[in-house]
Amino acid sequence: MSDTTIREYVSTNRQRTTDEQTEERTNETEREETCPECGGDLVADEEHGETVCTDCGLVVEEDSVDRGPEWRAFNSSERDSKSRVGAPTTHMMHDKGLSTNIGWQNKDAYGKSLSARQREQMQRLRTWNERFRTRDSKERNLKQALGEIDRMASALGLPENVRETASVIYRRALSDDLLPGRSIEGVATASLYAAARQAGTPRSLDELERVSRVDKMELTRTYRYVVRELKLEIEPADPEQYVPRFASDLDLSDEAEREARRLLRNAKESGIHSGKSPVGLAAAAVYAAALLTNEKVTQSQVSDVASISEVTIRNRYKELLEADDRGIFA
Repeated sequence: MSDTTIREYVSTNRQRTTDEQTEERTNETEREETCPECGGDLVADEEHGETVCTDCGLVVEEDSVDRGPEWRAFNSSERDSKSRVGAPTTHMMHDKGLSTNIGWQNKDAYGKSLSARQREQMQRLRTWNERFRTRDSKERNLKQALGEIDRMASALGLPENVRETASVIYRRALSDDLLPGRSIEGVATASLYAAARQAGTPRSLDELERVSRVDKMELTRTYRYVVRELKLEIEPADPEQYVPRFASDLDLSDEAEREARRLLRNAKESGIHSGKSPVGLAAAAVYAAALLTNEKVTQSQVSDVASISEVTIRNRYKELLEADDRGIFA
């Protein structure tokens, strides 16, 4: 047999094998689309997760995987609000995170460095992207303020829910025209202070003043104005809310923290907390609790953590111990 005949024979066998495989796949597809009992058409019942025959009702497949969403929507707005395609929107960005961000790394998708010409092109794109993202003064104002809120919240160790609430408060102040005559930093700091109070993770005015770009007087004046105009419901700060943070910073035991809470509750029942700074009361309670549990903490250490004077701690902790039944000054 010649080489040409052999090649033709092999080619014919390959073609026959390919045709047989194609025919088998076609038959399998037809069998999948038709009922194995009566040959009727099959339809997918997505509600029950079944594949049934339209003629005889035979259930060919059951418990199929539903690849659609697990939620139901009855109108377009509800569908848009429940859809989770893409990144979630957030009030912590001036455009709510809906615009495109161009990274600062001059690398392509494979991690390779860009050429000099490509870097110039990317820089121009970043410039135009920033210009389109902040097209008017209101958006530039919002971008600067939200950046300040994020910076201060990071410095104070505040959680994300506080940052989100502070961003919403600032947006409300901006929409109600409360900014004229006041600085962006002042309103942003007041919004963060109010959000921390609402979330039960308050920070003192001295702590806010250290990370802010405004002084304490402007902060308190702006805070009262924002709360009054926006009708925010903010309860007075509870001294017990400061205790866990102070105790953690001073590395005190759980027993000392419980003792500090007990001292503060006794102070409330006695009424000596009225008119006094909650930060000072909390710091004094932590110091007194450390004395009662025989833990070594100095007034200077508590003063540094709470950002108050040692004189305030000395005055308050004696009052707390006098109000306590177990007080050593009673």
